[in-house]
Amino acid sequence: MYAIVEIAGQQFKVEKGQQIYSNRLEEKEGAKVFLDKVLLFEESGKVSVGSPLVQGAQVTAKVLEHLKADKVVVFKKKRRKGYKVKNGHRHYLTKLEVLNIEEKASQKKASKTSTNKVSAKTTAAKASVKTTAKKVSAKTTAKKVSAKTTAKKVSAKTTAKKVSAKTTSKKASAKTTAKNKNK
Repeated sequence: MYAIVEIAGQQFKVEKGQQIYSNRLEEKEGAKVFLDKVLLFEESGKVSVGSPLVQGAQVTAKVLEHLKADKVVVFKKKRRKGYKVKNGHRHYLTKLEVLNIEEKASQKKASKTSTNKVSAKTTAAKASVKTTAKKVSAKTTAKKVSAKTTAKKVSAKTTAKKVSAKTTSKKASAKTTAKNKNK
């Protein structure tokens, strides 16, 4: 049995008896922490995925200690400029031990009835999304067609300018060659 839990903005895969390090929590050492943000719950091959959370699932953990992580060295250098800066920091961590992972059965039944209501709402939402998608696709195709025609016009103008520039350069070169022959 395992669960994926969000603790202090990070996601962890936890099992019973496991010790993990998370960002610093405000609870005192020895206190129990109840983690309600369970994103996924697995028990004997049956996986429950939340949307976004699994209803009724809870992980109980005990705060073992507060500590600092190893020092992280931040070294900046720009070569040939004489610029060197060395800084560092240590993250504040909390060591947790997972005591229990549970999915409450009473809330399972309630979630089944709520899923029927949610499924009805989602089908209505999907129908409205399809109609708006058709409208948007029609608008985008119209924009694409107008963009293509403007691109064709622009390319025609540029090719006309190039052709006229070539002919004028040929005329100018012919005049200069004629002048050189006369001299």
